[in-house]
Amino acid sequence: MKALILVGGFGTRLRPLTLTLPKPLVEFGNRPMILHQIEALASAGVTDIVLAVNYRPEIMTAALKQYEEIYNVKIEFSVETEPLGTAGPLKLAEKILGKDDSPFFVLNSDIICDFPFAELADFHKGHGGEGTIVVTKVEEPSKYGVIVHKPDHPSRIDRFVEKPVEFVGNRINAGIYILNPSVLKRVELRPTSIEQETFPAIVKDGQLHSFDLEGFWMDVGQPKDFLSGTCLYLTSLAKKNSKLLTPTTEPYVHSGNVMIDPSATIGKNCKIGPNVTIGPNVVIGDGVRLQRCVLLQGSKVKEHAWIKSTIVGWNSTVGRWARLENVSVLGDDVTIGDEIYCNGASVLPHKSIKQNVDGKASATAFHCPYTYPKKMGKKKKKRKKRKTKWLTWIFTAPSIIM
Repeated sequence: MKALILVGGFGTRLRPLTLTLPKPLVEFGNRPMILHQIEALASAGVTDIVLAVNYRPEIMTAALKQYEEIYNVKIEFSVETEPLGTAGPLKLAEKILGKDDSPFFVLNSDIICDFPFAELADFHKGHGGEGTIVVTKVEEPSKYGVIVHKPDHPSRIDRFVEKPVEFVGNRINAGIYILNPSVLKRVELRPTSIEQETFPAIVKDGQLHSFDLEGFWMDVGQPKDFLSGTCLYLTSLAKKNSKLLTPTTEPYVHSGNVMIDPSATIGKNCKIGPNVTIGPNVVIGDGVRLQRCVLLQGSKVKEHAWIKSTIVGWNSTVGRWARLENVSVLGDDVTIGDEIYCNGASVLPHKSIKQNVDGKASATAFHCPYTYPKKMGKKKKKRKKRKTKWLTWIFTAPSIIM
């Protein structure tokens, strides 16, 4: 079987982490996000995996080629010269995906769940349609595009309703599909959306079905969902593969599910948990409190720091008695000074923070005066005082990269 993983996006929602690495390579559960998908695909019998890449393809290639032998799969890279959306990449990889009559999987690179690929393939072959969308139930369907089914057929999709005001259903697109090669004829080699263009055409022909996903699901493409997804993932591991979690018998595991890499160093009198992942070579000082957070490789937390609902980037340092919370995100090689408070802060790579940061503004923002220009026209005898307003300027990603 074959699969296409859509990894072409710039990962802007997960900045500042994606300023250092493409989103699929950011560690989730102490390994690159995309490896969760590659491993699940390989376990389901997939032998050919295509990665649709647009952003920093050389880094993706160097990082993932090594896993071909580990998972016994062939990994190929379909490089886009321009972003092709969610359907264009299928056409670009048509030679691989359409080389035989077998169906192929398509999935977004920032989805985390139990990945029921084998069951999905059996379901797809059973109904005989052209495509199958994996759907998941949500509590507030008004925030999403909802999938509505045919009244006389529980799995055949009738239509899509974007952010419905009145309740029409609670199933949404989970970002995982299985499609017949015939779908490739419906797609043009241009920037196009599979959700807005391709799927409605298949629905019109009565050939699109849905498969209900059991268990947890999360799109971890932005920090708050990354943290929520970590909680769900650790909870799932506790039920299905608890050996991957750190035993609660360790003196520093305070409560709940915790994953600590064996190479990490933990100080005395620490309280860790629940819902914490600590990556390789992390150093944690004495008396540190960690809760619902992710510490990436090489980061350092000094004595008596308090970290909650935060992602600490690679090689970053959190000072003594510092406090980070409310979905704060530190990029690569960030230094947080002693006794600093970060409330929902997003700190760009290689920055040193020496004062408290409120999450309403970027940690790299600065204030500067802006004077409104004069209006064109005849000069007046009496000069009016020109208005001056203080504006906040924030470094954007392109200016940093340059």
